[in-house]
Amino acid sequence: MKYIVILGDGMADEPIASLGGMSPLQRARKPAIDRLAKMGRSGLLHSIPEGFKPGSEIANLAILGYDVAAVFEGRGSLEAASMGIEIGADEVAMRCNLICIEEGRIKNHSAGHISTEEARELITFLQKTLGNYDLNFFAGVSYRHLLKLRGGDKHLDCTAPHDEIGMPFRKVMIKALQSSAQNTADILNDLILRSQNILPEHPVNVRRVAAGKDPANSIWPWSPGGRPDMPTLLEKYGLRNGAVISAVDLIKGTGIYAGLQSIDVEGATGLYNTNYEGKTAAALEALRKTDFVFLHIEASDEAGHEGDAELKVRTIEYLDSRVVGPVMEATATWSEPVTIALLPDHWTPCRLKTHVANPVPFVICGPNIVPDAVERYDEEAARDGGYDELFSSEQFMEELILKNK
Repeated sequence: MKYIVILGDGMADEPIASLGGMSPLQRARKPAIDRLAKMGRSGLLHSIPEGFKPGSEIANLAILGYDVAAVFEGRGSLEAASMGIEIGADEVAMRCNLICIEEGRIKNHSAGHISTEEARELITFLQKTLGNYDLNFFAGVSYRHLLKLRGGDKHLDCTAPHDEIGMPFRKVMIKALQSSAQNTADILNDLILRSQNILPEHPVNVRRVAAGKDPANSIWPWSPGGRPDMPTLLEKYGLRNGAVISAVDLIKGTGIYAGLQSIDVEGATGLYNTNYEGKTAAALEALRKTDFVFLHIEASDEAGHEGDAELKVRTIEYLDSRVVGPVMEATATWSEPVTIALLPDHWTPCRLKTHVANPVPFVICGPNIVPDAVERYDEEAARDGGYDELFSSEQFMEELILKNK
């Protein structure tokens, strides 16, 4: 048996007036996804463990069956693994966004979805200007980057910028959770302010403003931690091998720590214009060679953060026609059976433009799965699924793999 998890990041949502009182999943034309629901078994999954904020770092670890409280060390350390950056025993790594501040408020978490090329130029500039032996910036993809601090303390209250759109930035700057972390908090807050003094005049931002685009005029460090110690999925579930495919360093790094091979796809952007066909082809090629593939598609989450309901509908339709449909069609002809699971990691309602911890709809379809009466895939239909109890994340992986060999 082979297994593929297709994760549409943040695609769950609430009814939206502009969509006729339907959620994007309900409004979208998605014949392949609905066929998957009709052929499989649906349910609701509690993807955010008690006591944790509904971030992708938490949800994806949980969906892969990990005890988040035992293994989570911060988003930055997971992204570092994807970037090939080692974290020393005395170092703290953290995500470092390039964001846009306007009139003292966080306008957006992505500097207007700055290009990777522009962002790399800014991160190189920040490293030369603000970096030193103990403090280093590393360029990632688009607005997502890494900051590593030697001798830092991870016990910090850091706000994810996508959770505070419109908020005065000074109200949500970094706070120490204990006295030992105060110096680290002071260093990081000083970096934020210093970045705001030097980034606006950089040629990249001058060009962006002239073109009517949002400037990347501040950094925003968050989600600090050290190197995580976590068992691999191979050890947990008896898999021989596996792969992760994503445009997002967080998901790639999570997969690497989980023992999966990270496969890069040219043109994978994490947005609605990502290379869906390339990611699908890579997933099918990897699935022929391995037991397990985790295929992550970020686009719906970004549409939710933008509050763009029509775009979110479109990303779901792209997922249907360019990913789920082709995967179902291809694997149906294989001699070795394949079980397909589809779900989001969390909700990203367009109204709120941030994550919430509502239970997410999921469907599992395979030769050993008894279908239920559900005929479509969305937040409401899943309530009537054959998995009639609210699943924990650990139950999801057990149902997918251990009970389905």
